[in-house]
Amino acid sequence: MILTNQELADIFDRIADLLEIKGEVIYKTLAYRKAAESLRGLAEDAAVLQGQNRLTEIPGVGKAISEKISELLTTGKLGFLEKLEQEVPPTLTELLQVPDVGPRKAALFWKQLGVTNLAELEAAARDGKLRSLPGMGEKSEKRVLEGIEALKRRPKRRLLGNVRPAALRMLDWLRAQPGVEKADLAGSLRRWRATIGDLDLVAASNSPTEVMQAFTSQPEVLRVLGQGENKASVELKDGMNVQLWVQPPERYGTLLQFVTGSKDHNVRLRELAQKKGLSLSEQSIKESNGTERLYAEETAVYAAFGLPWIPPELREDRGEIPAALANKLPNLIEVSDIRADLHTHTTWSDGTASIQQMAEAAIHLGRKVLAITDHSGGLGVAQGLSIERLRQQRLEINQVQERLGEQIVLLQGSEIEIHADGSLDYPDDVLAELDIVIASLHTSLRQERAVITARLLRAMRNPHVDVIGHPSGRLMPNREGADLDWEQVLAAARETGIALEIDALPMRLDLDEVYARRAAEMGIPLVIDTDAHAPDQLELMEYGVSVARRAWVGPESVINTWESERLLGWLKKRQ
Repeated sequence: MILTNQELADIFDRIADLLEIKGEVIYKTLAYRKAAESLRGLAEDAAVLQGQNRLTEIPGVGKAISEKISELLTTGKLGFLEKLEQEVPPTLTELLQVPDVGPRKAALFWKQLGVTNLAELEAAARDGKLRSLPGMGEKSEKRVLEGIEALKRRPKRRLLGNVRPAALRMLDWLRAQPGVEKADLAGSLRRWRATIGDLDLVAASNSPTEVMQAFTSQPEVLRVLGQGENKASVELKDGMNVQLWVQPPERYGTLLQFVTGSKDHNVRLRELAQKKGLSLSEQSIKESNGTERLYAEETAVYAAFGLPWIPPELREDRGEIPAALANKLPNLIEVSDIRADLHTHTTWSDGTASIQQMAEAAIHLGRKVLAITDHSGGLGVAQGLSIERLRQQRLEINQVQERLGEQIVLLQGSEIEIHADGSLDYPDDVLAELDIVIASLHTSLRQERAVITARLLRAMRNPHVDVIGHPSGRLMPNREGADLDWEQVLAAARETGIALEIDALPMRLDLDEVYARRAAEMGIPLVIDTDAHAPDQLELMEYGVSVARRAWVGPESVINTWESERLLGWLKKRQ
């Protein structure tokens, strides 16, 4: 079985962890981490690039790492890793998950006590064996135990949609504190990553001690992990770690830029600073003679390097700084560009609201077109519609349309189940009656790559299908998407002119930004839908838009930003 880009990335991250524990020089470990990050952000399969002798085109992949990728893709194994795992017990990487345990401590515990995994570390700490080690002590041992307990309580990463509402409430609290002049979300949350590790907040205040004291004293705080002059870190009762960074207002611009990240984006920006004889930190930009330049606004920080402001969603070191230098940053889509929602559900299948209620909620949000796309009959768990009920639903849609008049255009569609052999739930003559057809994978997602790809391609080539809904079928955090051959899927989408959906439900966010960017670059139409099953879920559109923004997508590439006449004309032409 050919390794996926994600599997290759995991292997290189593992190598980096083991090399750090071994004590290898830092530039070697960073090289493997950069390769891992690039592989995760790669829109083409590494196996395809290998066949075209293009592996060294991957950012951060030189001759040595490209040879290792080729070895993995060819044999499924890597001699370098096997040798490394003979030198360093592979289970030592478990220790790095514990707060305050880095590679040096992991190596210390291993070499001095023979600890090789998390269970052994916990046993050693409870037996009081850590405190006598060099650089340790009773307090350090206690912190290790607390870290292990925190790790048991804490999920590895959380869905963006679960974290963001709570983070916004915390931000409102922070902005209301005495002495706080400005405050913002930062880190991966501000960049709208699909999953979040820790939560970062930044504030501008001339009273940092008072602000951090209030922050660490909140009722939701389980324990304080650390507190310094300008930064405090806490663990909440739900297991989330939150950092608060505070600087005076005149230093807020560099603070917000620094904490937003990503790490790789910041490295590129610091490289640019060094070429200009400057250094960049969260506090200021420094000249070579030590003179500080202070910036209250983030836009001014980028301007200091001759750059336009770079939207946070783009700050992943995927070419945004060269694009900014060339004045070629994309004109990103905004939520205000969205005019239609083409994938919604009602009580006719597994939704919780009527057609009328969904339509009124869509009107309230400014939508001009709403497609009612209840499930087809084959998805029994969703109470899908038989052909008879589908035609009865059309009558109700027409009645609601008559009541609402020109406020909105209602379409009747269906989210059609793609069967295990690629056939569709309704016959072609029934599909032809619908205004829009969305074909989706929901079941048998673990089919082998060739089988499930052929299954999806068969559905895509049905002339009545307009959109492929949440193309991979993933449900985060527990259900991975199908192992599709994306080269074939994207080629078929370009050939047929079908639209690929970015599903805005936070547990889907599917198509992801990697393939959404590739699709847009290939001229494949995209559509951002909420897949709403209730009126309030229509407001989740911002999550889908965030994926498109991270994919460098502008409004013209997204069909539900078009004027109603153009959108309806596109749909009619496909019938």
